[in-house]
Amino acid sequence: MASSSSSLSPAAFLLLLLLVLRYGDVSAGHNNPAPSSSSLCYTRLFSFGDSVTDTGNFVSLFPNISVLGPPYGETFFGRPSGRFSDGRLIVDFIAEALRLPFSTPYLTGETADDFRHGANFAMAGATALNQSFFKDMGIDVRSIPPYSLDVQLGWFRHVLQLLLESTKQEDNKDIMSCSLFLLGIGVNDYNNFLFQNRSFTAEIKPLVPKVVEKIGNAIKVLIGLGAKTIVVPGNIPMGCRPRYLAMFQSNNSRDYDADGCIRWLNDFAKFHNRALKRMLYKIPHDPTVTIIYGDYYHAVQEIIRNPIQHGFAKDGALTACCGDGGPYNSGSAFSCNATAVICPDPSNHVIWDGIHFTEAANKFLASGVLDGPYATPSILSTCRR
Repeated sequence: MASSSSSLSPAAFLLLLLLVLRYGDVSAGHNNPAPSSSSLCYTRLFSFGDSVTDTGNFVSLFPNISVLGPPYGETFFGRPSGRFSDGRLIVDFIAEALRLPFSTPYLTGETADDFRHGANFAMAGATALNQSFFKDMGIDVRSIPPYSLDVQLGWFRHVLQLLLESTKQEDNKDIMSCSLFLLGIGVNDYNNFLFQNRSFTAEIKPLVPKVVEKIGNAIKVLIGLGAKTIVVPGNIPMGCRPRYLAMFQSNNSRDYDADGCIRWLNDFAKFHNRALKRMLYKIPHDPTVTIIYGDYYHAVQEIIRNPIQHGFAKDGALTACCGDGGPYNSGSAFSCNATAVICPDPSNHVIWDGIHFTEAANKFLASGVLDGPYATPSILSTCRR
């Protein structure tokens, strides 16, 4: 196993997920099929992020947390797979479209051969900013994992060195130029403040430039190492997640938009996305480098506004498939478990457990960045250049 150190006990990490609301399945195992044929253009897929992208790093650390398990993974894997969904994630669908196997979670790999098609460095609860930042801000760091973006970049450097040694190459050029990078992180930075009752105006909104700068620095590191194609997703409509809707319920109709989502949370997500896009536009790079903005916000907004048109049930847009009842079927943080209220067909729902997407929604988002219109250029169009 790739080496890692952690100051968190399983109990503390459980507290993290309760506070940050980044929860999901953590049963052992993951599916890693062989590619159906040679890749269209990319030989490897490397991904960084949090529970939206984590395919098994969390479960490799804490495999026995009993409150997490079935029915996660029931749609595709038939069992919990280390993914925070009923099935495949966005990154899985991207791998399949590129005819690559599912990337090995970093903490489960041992040799260069384990990473010959790429690696997944994402970790549930991960933040863009380092743990020390939150400590300095007076945030209870027991709820923050030591697996920030900088740590994940360190893991990547280790994998890159393994690949260089195994292929007997002297530089990174061939490995980096033929790899696709997915870098989506940042919402947990805000959640650490939101759910510890910190001031939105004085403390949370001013975090955006810091989070965006950290993401920008990571992109510059990857470009400096030779990366040619990097996908950077924006934030989704935070105010449309069932768990957030349940937590921040209001009797004031003006707090909600036309879709029934919490207006101020969605406005904040858009504020983050505008800053992120400005940063991406300003990053210096030569014409051989492509930075793709993944417009997850408008992709999610589309299926919430027009669920039936995209194969979802009318009541499946703002209600969790797996939960513990209530108006959004998401009355508590760990509302999805073996005794939960589960919808008959997860493919009719956008959100699986109150926070994370169903496989059906993940497929829609992945298609939007693979073929458009929720990425410019689309990922597959970069294969045909």
